[in-house]
Amino acid sequence: MKSPFSDYSLGAGLATDLVNTSALVRRSTGEVLVDTAALGRFLAEHHLAPAALPPSGRGPTGRDLEQVLALRQEVRSLLESADENVLADRANALVERAGTRPVLERDADGHWQWFVAAGPGLADELAALIGTGLLGVLHTLSGERIRHCASPVCDGMFVDTSKAGRRRYCTPGLCGNRLNVARHRARQLPEETG
Repeated sequence: MKSPFSDYSLGAGLATDLVNTSALVRRSTGEVLVDTAALGRFLAEHHLAPAALPPSGRGPTGRDLEQVLALRQEVRSLLESADENVLADRANALVERAGTRPVLERDADGHWQWFVAAGPGLADELAALIGTGLLGVLHTLSGERIRHCASPVCDGMFVDTSKAGRRRYCTPGLCGNRLNVARHRARQLPEETG
């Protein structure tokens, strides 16, 4: 797997989704990455085909799961950093885990693009992808785009790569909907009692 520098939203989105698989965030449903099959589904949902996984179709190993869970904690800690210099240093360290240098290659459309080649293990590949995404966000948008979820009942975080930069929830379809439903019910309650 190669991580593109030009599409930072892929790595930033992966960072958001990975940190929000934690039971810390998913209080009502619990831990998402409970086993290697769940990690395999997570990768498939993100259309990732890491080079570290064998092409035979065999999924991630228990060691892969352990390393990805450790990476998740590392990324969460990185996202919580309020200092852009620390963010840059730690995102650069994630990219360095790929163990290679950036390369310039043609993409599927024949355009020249910068890539970071695959790392030696699954967690290293994901780290490189997340690191390049976060560096792209920092360079293009700013560290202010890394935020905590606005829902009062959520501990999630996200990287806002939207054009307007007004995203408020880590998982808009979940946290945003919960708040909207609660507000709707609160408005309906006075009408029902009156």
